[in-house]
Amino acid sequence: MSDLDRFIDTFLNGAVLARYAPDILRGVWVTVELSVLIVIAGTALGTLLACIRAYRIAPVSFLIVVYADVFRALPPLVLILLAYFGLPNVGVSLSSFAVLFAILCLTLGAFAEEIVWAGITATDRGQWEAARPTGLGFTQTLVHVVLPQAVRMVIPPLTNRAIAITKMTALGTVIGVPDILNQATTAQSFSGNASPLTLAAVAYVVLFLPFVILSRWLESRFAWRKI
Repeated sequence: MSDLDRFIDTFLNGAVLARYAPDILRGVWVTVELSVLIVIAGTALGTLLACIRAYRIAPVSFLIVVYADVFRALPPLVLILLAYFGLPNVGVSLSSFAVLFAILCLTLGAFAEEIVWAGITATDRGQWEAARPTGLGFTQTLVHVVLPQAVRMVIPPLTNRAIAITKMTALGTVIGVPDILNQATTAQSFSGNASPLTLAAVAYVVLFLPFVILSRWLESRFAWRKI
């Protein structure tokens, strides 16, 4: 057997690919479900916290800053393991899916809060001053005038961060979440062949490449100008 034949048999074995493709496909749906939920919930959480911080209530702002700094500093894998194996010791049992969702949602929320807060503080002070004489209160000015401009400014970094966090769904394999990587490594173990890992890599490219391209388009569309 030549080196090329050996490579093909190891990484592109047709029989192995055909046998385990349905398992990888099930993992794709789990990854998609997790990614969508994490992006929606994490972005909403971060935006809400940034808006609350805009009221500049010192104790509340301090807690938000602490939360954001802690979740941006700690590796998500450490938090996932602590939550999955530690919480049952205090009577809180969560499924592996719930733990992965919660940790990655909180992680994305921490980054999103800082990103959106940067957008709010970068909005020209004149926007606040121009809105108040029209009869808009602080909350109305924040929601209807400042926040739309802030969000538009931070779309590129927010999109990039969301993509980075959703790729971390692969960390769920360490606690048994049946995502793409988990299905692939299981199939690789049973088959004794690396072809399922190749299929998993293709699945990740097909799944996330459109979002990477979208991120680049958003960056070129919005990042060059300040609204």
